[in-house]
Amino acid sequence: MKFGKKSQGALEFMSITVVIIFLFVIMFAALNENYGEKIAKKHNKDLMTIAYVIQDEINLADDSSDGYHREFKVPENVNGYNYSVSIVSDIIYVKSYDEKNAIALPIRTISGNIIKGNNLIKKQNGVILLNP
Repeated sequence: MKFGKKSQGALEFMSITVVIIFLFVIMFAALNENYGEKIAKKHNKDLMTIAYVIQDEINLADDSSDGYHREFKVPENVNGYNYSVSIVSDIIYVKSYDEKNAIALPIRTISGNIIKGNNLIKKQNGVILLNP
């Protein structure tokens, strides 16, 4: 009789342990998925910020008088991740390296192109020049 009670106690202990481990695994998986979504949202928000900053710089130059010039910086990466930035047909494109996140914004007609790092924007004779 004593032997049966000991094995029953061990079996109950193992069952409880397995249930607890299973619950921890489920909780960890849920937290990990939530964390991944937060990282993706932050990455997308940072790409949008870069696009809006560039759009604002171009709009500011357009609203300014001739002789306006200003230097602004476009970050080399976003939170350690590479991305691309380009201007095609009066639209600024900012895309993540894996192209899962992207933003396109309309801009005024300009001459020149955007680069990562320091950019110089000018307005001469009514024309906006980017990195002349």
